[in-house]
Amino acid sequence: MALLQISEPGQSLDPHQRRVAVGIDLGTTHSLVAAVRHGVAECLPAGDGRVILPSVVRYLDPALGGSGRQIGFDALAAQVQDPANTVSSVKRLMGRSRDQVVDVDKLAYTVVEQDGMAVVETVAGRKTPMEVSAEILATLRFRAEDSFDDELYGAVITVPAYFDDAQRQATKDAAQLAGINVLRLINEPTAAAIAYGLDNGSEGVYAIYDLGGGTFDISILRLTRGVFEVMATGGDSALGGDDYDQALAAWVLAQQGVNALLNASERAAVHAEARRLKEALSSSGSETFRASVAGQTFEQSVTPSDFEACTAALTARTMTAVRKVLRDAGITKDEVKGVVMVGGSTRMPVVRRTVGEFFGQEPLTNLNPDEVVALGAAIQANALAGNSKDGDLLLLDVIPLSLGIETMGGLVERIVPRNSSIPTALAQDFTTYQDGQTALALHVVQGERDLVADCRSLARFELRGIPPMVAGAARIRVTFTVDADGLLSVSAKEQGSGVEARVDVKPAYGLSDEQIAAMLQDSFATAQQDMQARALVEARVDADRMIAATRTALAADADLLEADERLNIDTLIESLSQSLGSTEAATIEAATTALAKGTEAFAAMRMNRGIQKALAGKKLEEV
Repeated sequence: MALLQISEPGQSLDPHQRRVAVGIDLGTTHSLVAAVRHGVAECLPAGDGRVILPSVVRYLDPALGGSGRQIGFDALAAQVQDPANTVSSVKRLMGRSRDQVVDVDKLAYTVVEQDGMAVVETVAGRKTPMEVSAEILATLRFRAEDSFDDELYGAVITVPAYFDDAQRQATKDAAQLAGINVLRLINEPTAAAIAYGLDNGSEGVYAIYDLGGGTFDISILRLTRGVFEVMATGGDSALGGDDYDQALAAWVLAQQGVNALLNASERAAVHAEARRLKEALSSSGSETFRASVAGQTFEQSVTPSDFEACTAALTARTMTAVRKVLRDAGITKDEVKGVVMVGGSTRMPVVRRTVGEFFGQEPLTNLNPDEVVALGAAIQANALAGNSKDGDLLLLDVIPLSLGIETMGGLVERIVPRNSSIPTALAQDFTTYQDGQTALALHVVQGERDLVADCRSLARFELRGIPPMVAGAARIRVTFTVDADGLLSVSAKEQGSGVEARVDVKPAYGLSDEQIAAMLQDSFATAQQDMQARALVEARVDADRMIAATRTALAADADLLEADERLNIDTLIESLSQSLGSTEAATIEAATTALAKGTEAFAAMRMNRGIQKALAGKKLEEV
C-alpha cells in the first residue's frame, strides 16, 4: 500500500529529514556557529564545551615536521611565541590591498601586496585573507557536522553592515574554499535584530549598537510583524575592541617612558596583556599591567578611570556615528524604543554607560553579546533551508553607499541611493550624446559626491551594436541589481534594438577604512561645492550640445539666412564658445539662452522647409 508523505506548510517535504543549516558569525577576534535545534537557536560547542573559536590561525614550518596549522585556542596560545606565523584579526585584511590596511606595519606578522591584494607571509608560504578565513570557517563547518552527525546543507554568514562589494565577495570566496554553501550573507546588526525580535516578540524602532573586535556598526531598524526593515546604517570599519587594546597598551608604555621599538613577540605580548587588563577592569577597581620590553620587566597600576581616559576618543567616535545614523533615519533618539548591544566589546562598562546616557535608557543586554549575531543568523538559515514555518520572514537590509554611473562631463548619476533596501533592482534611461553613436561606455561608481573623480570606481563595460541614430534618439535603460548578499550587477539595454550588455561587479579589493568614513563626511562637508561644480559641468554640457546642434543646422540650411542673420548667429556661437572658459554656471547658461533665442527664427524657417518638402507633390486629400 502506498503511503502519503505529509508535512506542514512551509516545512521541508519530510519533517524527519531536516536540512542542517547554520548561522556563522565570522568575527575579527572570535567566531561562532549556531543552529536551530528543537525549535531553539543555540551556539554549537566544540569537543571541550566552548562555543567561541578565536579567529586565529598559526601556520607551522613544513621543514620542521609541522602538521600544517593550528586553529583557535591552540593558535592563540602560540601568538607570543610565534607571532610572525600566527595570523589574527584577518577580517581587517579581507577585500583590501596592503596600503588600505590601517596600521599594517604594527601587525605582528608580515603583510605584503600580491595581485592588488593584502596577503600574509608565513613559513608555509603566502596566505590570502580568504585562505586564512577558510581555515576558521572549515573548523566551524566540521563542528556543525559533528554536532548533527550529518553533512552541512548551507550557512548564513554575517558581515559588518559597512562591508562593501569586495569584502562581501571575499567572504563568499572564503566560504567556498571551506566547502560551505552560502545561503545568504546578512549584516551583523540585522542578525542581532532577528534574534531579539523573534526572541522577545518586539516591535518598534530599535538601535543596534554593534562593537566587535575590529569593526563598529550602528543600525536603526523598524521591527513590524516579522518584517525587519533597516532604516539607516553607519559605523566605522576600522574601529573595535582591538583598538581599545592598542590604546591602553600605548598609554601604559607612555607612562613607563618606553620609547623603544618593540619586536614582534614583545608587541604581541603587550597587546595580549592589554586585552587581559581591559576584560578584568570590567569587574575590578584596579589591575596591574605586567610586561617585558627590551629585557626590562615593568608593572603599571591601571584603574577604570585611566582606561576610560585613554580610550575616550574611540568611544566618542562611536557616538558620532550614532548621531549621524539617527539623522539619516530621520528620527530622534527619543523615538528609539530600545538599544540592542552586540559584540563582546560592549561588555566594557564605559561603553554601556555612554550609550545608556545618550539614549536615556538602559541598553538591552539579556542576550549574550558574543552569541546574538550567530543566533540570529541561525534563525535565518533555518528559514532559508525550509525547516521552519518562519520561512516568510522578511529582511529589508540596506546598502551603505550610493551606486551610480558616470555621465557626460564626469558627473555621477546616482541610481541606487544610500540606505536603499536590498535586494533591489532600479533602472534609469539614458541616451546618446552624438549623432550616429553606435557604442556606449559605462562606468559604475560608488559614493556620495557629484563628481566621478571624488567617488570610487567599481567597474567599466561597453554596450555595442546600438543602431546609428541622431543624438538623443536612442533609449538605453541601465539597471542596477543588488542581491540579498549586497552584491551588485549592472546591465544596459537599448530599448529599440534589444542589444544588451552586463557586468557582475567584482572589484579586486575594497575601500580603505579612511575612504569609507570620508565618503559620507565629504558628501556633507562639500555639498555646496559639489552643487556648484555639478551646475558648472551641466551648463558646459548643454552649451556644447547647443553649439553642435546649431552648426549642424547651419551646414544643412544656411541658405535660408540673410548675411546679417548668419553673422548674428555666428557671433552668438562665438560668444557661447568663449563663455565655456568661465567658472560661473550662470554666465554659460545666459550665453546658451541667448543663442537659443537668436536661432528661434532660423529654426522656424527650417521647420517650414521641412514641411514643404514633406508635402511636395501630394494632393490635399492625401495629407
